[in-house]
Amino acid sequence: QVQLVESGGGLVQAGGSLRLSCAASGRTFSGYTMAWFRQAPGKEREFAAAIRWSGGSTYYADSVAGRFTISTDKAKNTVYLQMNSLKPEDTAVYYCAARVGAAFTPTLYEYWGQGTQVTVSS
Repeated sequence: QVQLVESGGGLVQAGGSLRLSCAASGRTFSGYTMAWFRQAPGKEREFAAAIRWSGGSTYYADSVAGRFTISTDKAKNTVYLQMNSLKPEDTAVYYCAARVGAAFTPTLYEYWGQGTQVTVSS
């Protein structure tokens, strides 16, 4: 049973930084894509960043490219999202997700964490 547990959310001022963590368990993740999605109030869930567990290829939404960095620590089975230069429009619940193969559409992801709130004040 795959489990994804996010942590690291919180309240930060615009221009600040946060690092989200996603602890993954339940299987080996070779061949999987690990992703971060976010959902703001009243909006649909949207792709933010993804990384291939094997090989390390990374993908970013245009809205976060250059400010966010996704990475993995395979020894800890953990995925990170380093978020810099945060803006009020980054405010959302951030979800960790996993699936076999690469995709950027949330409906294609099999496994989800419970989400962590990120609030950026102006």
